[in-house]
Amino acid sequence: MSSSPSATASARGTRLAKLVVGLCWLAVLFDGLDMFIYGSVLPHLLATKTFGLTADQAGDLGSYATFGMLVGALTAGTVADRIGRKKLMVVCVTLFSLASGLCAVAGSVEVFGLGRTLAGVGLGGLLPTAISMVSDYAPRGRAAITIGVLMTAHHAGGILSAYVAKWLIDPVGWRAAFWVCVLPLLFAPVLAKMLPESLSFLVAKGRTAEAAALAEKYDVELPAAAGKKSAADRWDALVGLFRGGEWLQTLLYWFASFGGLLLVYGVATWLPTLMRAEGYELADALTFVVVFNIGGIVGMLVAGRAADRFGAPRISALWFALTAVGVFLLGVHMNQTLTMVIVFLTGVFLNSAQTMIYATVSIRSTPDSRATAVGWTSGMGRFGAVFGPWLGGQLLAAGNGDWGFTAFAITGVWSMVFIGVAALRSAKQGAQNVSEQELVGSH
Repeated sequence: MSSSPSATASARGTRLAKLVVGLCWLAVLFDGLDMFIYGSVLPHLLATKTFGLTADQAGDLGSYATFGMLVGALTAGTVADRIGRKKLMVVCVTLFSLASGLCAVAGSVEVFGLGRTLAGVGLGGLLPTAISMVSDYAPRGRAAITIGVLMTAHHAGGILSAYVAKWLIDPVGWRAAFWVCVLPLLFAPVLAKMLPESLSFLVAKGRTAEAAALAEKYDVELPAAAGKKSAADRWDALVGLFRGGEWLQTLLYWFASFGGLLLVYGVATWLPTLMRAEGYELADALTFVVVFNIGGIVGMLVAGRAADRFGAPRISALWFALTAVGVFLLGVHMNQTLTMVIVFLTGVFLNSAQTMIYATVSIRSTPDSRATAVGWTSGMGRFGAVFGPWLGGQLLAAGNGDWGFTAFAITGVWSMVFIGVAALRSAKQGAQNVSEQELVGSH
């Protein structure tokens, strides 16, 4: 018996979705590897005084990458609109791979810092672009779960970074870890050859016939053509966030996001080093990175379900409270098994708490202001991402490494208070169906 045309088209659509998601998943895996590798090799760099590196310089280097990510994230949309999302992904993978090569051959802290900054630009541009790609090609009705699967790749890259450091640093040296991060350069031609162009880009460029043929061939949704907004329209949307009594609400969201991303990138950069300062061996400290990122994967899958059931604002505040407790306890030397449990649970809550801020902002915003509100909340939070690695370095440089986890825990309380107050103040009840792309794509 032959298959029906609709069943055949659905199968084709599923195969295409798997291809696109698989390629984007690998790209984001390499993104996570490159992002986390610095934190994984940092204890060794400090212990061996590579480049004469001090703790405060190490914090600055960590911030260079997150500053580059800020630049990459802010420019990704504009560049993608010009050259296409597929080409931008290839450029981003090529950029952060070559930048890792620059780190591997660096003979000074200045060259190493340049490499981390350039890597950050590529890292910051890749993730939102990859999310856009999988959103276009996700099977009908499965966009949310598809993006959720994609987001696990970033934490899988964090796990891989810990193993790369454990396997290579002692026998070969820290430079070998960065040479591994150059290997994704071999993946760029594969991406260029096998990844289809974004349907949204084709539609936006007026190549509707090409987009329609591709969508029909593979049984995927054809994105609606979006009207272009002028600079005046975009400015008016931003000003609208401060009209009337909205200015206080907006600032509360921004402060919460600042604290959230300070936590995410501060802890990601300094976790192995701070655990070493607590008396754990380097191998154990890197194992904590693995456990932490496993918790991040679980947290990404749990947070959305919890928010759907109990409400995103409530879960956001609760998640940050639990994050604060977990991060504080990491500064208490306990037996290794209990520490592993605390690290895992901290990873569950910390890595998804920021997403809950975006969910809260989106739900509490009106439909016409939602994209602007979420985008600017994410953008302001990026400054926290730059500040977090710097803060850890300053504490260690001042001989206050034991205050590192306490400082990050206080930041968790900070975000809990601001998002909690914002949720209590808000009387708006926006649409309940929040786009997963808006929530995760702004992270």
